[in-house]
Amino acid sequence: MTADGNADSTDGSDADAADDPEFEPDPERVAALRDVADDVRGETSESKQLANILYRTSDLYDPDEETTPEEIVRNVKFILEVTERGGLGR
Repeated sequence: MTADGNADSTDGSDADAADDPEFEPDPERVAALRDVADDVRGETSESKQLANILYRTSDLYDPDEETTPEEIVRNVKFILEVTERGGLGR
């Protein structure tokens, strides 16, 4: 995806995009996302959900984490489903 939000590559070559990692390690971005997550975390389940999603998203840019956007989407869906059910207790 380009900076303007279009999915097309600028030169039309998909091979170049496959060679470059889409989410390069970026410790500053990790810190910023986690700071925002800490700021929005509150007592409500919604604020906790949002904080968890932001924190999980930051893992994309953490050089110590190995995750994919697909794994994060699955994790976010799980977070939302657990909340919808009322918690982890069954």
